[in-house]
Amino acid sequence: MKKLIYFMSAVLVLILVLGGLSWKLSTEARGSSDKKSLTIFNWGEYIDPDLISKFEAKSGYKVNYVTFDSNEAMYAKVKQGGTAYDLVVPSEYMVQKMADEGLLDQLDHSKIKGLDNIDKNLLNPVFDRGNRYSIPYFWGTLGIVYNDKFIKNPPTSWEELWKPDYKNSILLTDDTRDVMGMGLMTTGSSVNSSNPKEISKAYDKLSQLTPNVKAILGDEIMNYMVNNETPLAVCYSGQASEMIDANEHLHYVVPKTTNVWYDNLAIPKTAKNIDGAYAFINFMLEAKNAAQNADYVGYSTPNKKAEALLDDDVKNDKAFYPDEATIKRDEAYTNLSQELTERYNDLYLQFKMHR
Repeated sequence: MKKLIYFMSAVLVLILVLGGLSWKLSTEARGSSDKKSLTIFNWGEYIDPDLISKFEAKSGYKVNYVTFDSNEAMYAKVKQGGTAYDLVVPSEYMVQKMADEGLLDQLDHSKIKGLDNIDKNLLNPVFDRGNRYSIPYFWGTLGIVYNDKFIKNPPTSWEELWKPDYKNSILLTDDTRDVMGMGLMTTGSSVNSSNPKEISKAYDKLSQLTPNVKAILGDEIMNYMVNNETPLAVCYSGQASEMIDANEHLHYVVPKTTNVWYDNLAIPKTAKNIDGAYAFINFMLEAKNAAQNADYVGYSTPNKKAEALLDDDVKNDKAFYPDEATIKRDEAYTNLSQELTERYNDLYLQFKMHR
């Protein structure tokens, strides 16, 4: 009996030792700078490849760069936990959703260098107060691209898109929040409205737009516009920048009230290389790196010191770098409840079916 007690005690000690060692190894694995690979989950073609090479040479980390094509696809991958991504790039409402569900690490600002480079108007956003979970990566607006070969008096507000003159002339970006947001803004409501009457009113307004809608598309919008096949398109400022570079007849208009969007760097709870994640965030906050990335991608950088390094014709273009008053007036998307998300999606699908 005594031998049995000694044996059981020894087993218990061994279990405690191994358990403690396992916890120690697990904890060290998440934060260890010995980890030599960094897995980044980003939108496609959303970084200058030369910057990845530069970061690898500077840091000693090997970057595993993986892409997604929608916030929802990224969210599903992170939630299922099959791959340990060290950095992800969610948009504004998705940051809030993932933080609320415990999928993101709270950032340690003492490890972040260069946050003061970010435009103060783009910090402390409504979807992430205090930037506890996210750092701005790119930002922009939802607006209207028009072709001056067809349009002589371009629209300056969403309401003008309903003009009979634009019959079968408008391309819409295929996104529930963007299209429903247009309806909500046109009827004087918030793009994040939870009021059933406001949402129904926005849908009714959108239903009246259908004669003017030529198609609802994704990135194909860019080809149509560049090839002079359609007079007008509702799209993101970054897409507009690329189109304008390819066709001198195209111009971008930011309506008086619109959505301002943010894409952000964030660290998932399942990240394995925390040190590497912070190293990459700090690397991208350096002004020269952020400017190089903005030049390559064509979207607006939130980094004021990087903005100062851009060509004058870029940084002085108010369509892509609007003033403080415009930023404060416009709204960012926030996360909607599951019930509201389903309601928005259902109405959007009805709109697409009946156009």
